[in-house]
Amino acid sequence: MQQAGAGTIATEITATGMPADAARPPTGPATGPATGPAGAPTPGRTLLIVNRRARNGAERAEAAIAALAGAGLDVHPYDPPEEMGCGEAVTAGLAQGERLGGFDRVVIGGGDGTLNGAIPGLLRAGLPFGIMPLGTANDLARSLGIPFELEGAAQVIATAAPRPVDLGEVNGHCFFNVASIGFSAELAGELKAEAKKRFGRLGYAVAALGLLRRARPFSAWLAHDGREERVRTIQVSVGNGRHYGGGMTVAEDARPDDGVLHVYSLEMRHWWQLVALLPWLRRGTQGQWREVRAFRTTELVLRTRKPRPVNTDGELTTHTPARFRVHPAALRVFAPPDETA
Repeated sequence: MQQAGAGTIATEITATGMPADAARPPTGPATGPATGPAGAPTPGRTLLIVNRRARNGAERAEAAIAALAGAGLDVHPYDPPEEMGCGEAVTAGLAQGERLGGFDRVVIGGGDGTLNGAIPGLLRAGLPFGIMPLGTANDLARSLGIPFELEGAAQVIATAAPRPVDLGEVNGHCFFNVASIGFSAELAGELKAEAKKRFGRLGYAVAALGLLRRARPFSAWLAHDGREERVRTIQVSVGNGRHYGGGMTVAEDARPDDGVLHVYSLEMRHWWQLVALLPWLRRGTQGQWREVRAFRTTELVLRTRKPRPVNTDGELTTHTPARFRVHPAALRVFAPPDETA
């Protein structure tokens, strides 16, 4: 299964930010589950899609199935062809399961790239989804308080009430966690999928150290809330969720369901200042630094002198100029209650 990005899916979302298909009754396999004799799928009937190319996907696929079954769910794995994207796999799995009476939830096994790729299919399905964290960083699971241990994650999917979760969007590409231009995007370009799978967080660290000393500020223009600001920056990050990059924090008060984008720009002149900033980046308090510009918004247009790649949830998906916006409560996810809301 390809770990493709979300693609251009702005048409999947209505002006209110909700999935387009969720706003009307299901009309076919791509818009929701088939119904059983009582007018609904059997409770707990679960479509499971595991990205076996994720770091822990192949070796832990059977463990994920066992954990979900042990939590009392009726699990139906769908193993898509290798060339099929995650979003297509969701749609194909739902269509295949129609003869079984349909599903009342979708579970994705993989990392943040897998979840990002599943977004189009999840929007079309209109079903709540669960997460079995099998990737390198698992930042969305971290943001939502989902246990990394498979039995704990399965219990959440089986017992928790679905929570709304927002989607960020840049140039028609949706994301759960963060989109960035600059250092992080260049790091995503250098860190190949095989290195992520073999070395995990060590792969991030090695690639980051090599790139950091070559990082140079660039000019960008940030238009938001009726004004435009010119900045010299190493990186601009636009957060929809809370965590990214294996535990970095967009902002200490950010939540994946707060209806806003959290933006920060790293405007230091020397690469070693970024090393000193790391403890603040992990806590989400980087906005306290004089060299860091931080704000909230719901829409942002970012321009650069020449096109620069944009990294969404760890994958390079588009280039500047970049138009960002948030879609509040676009999906529903099985996750523990947010005690800070």
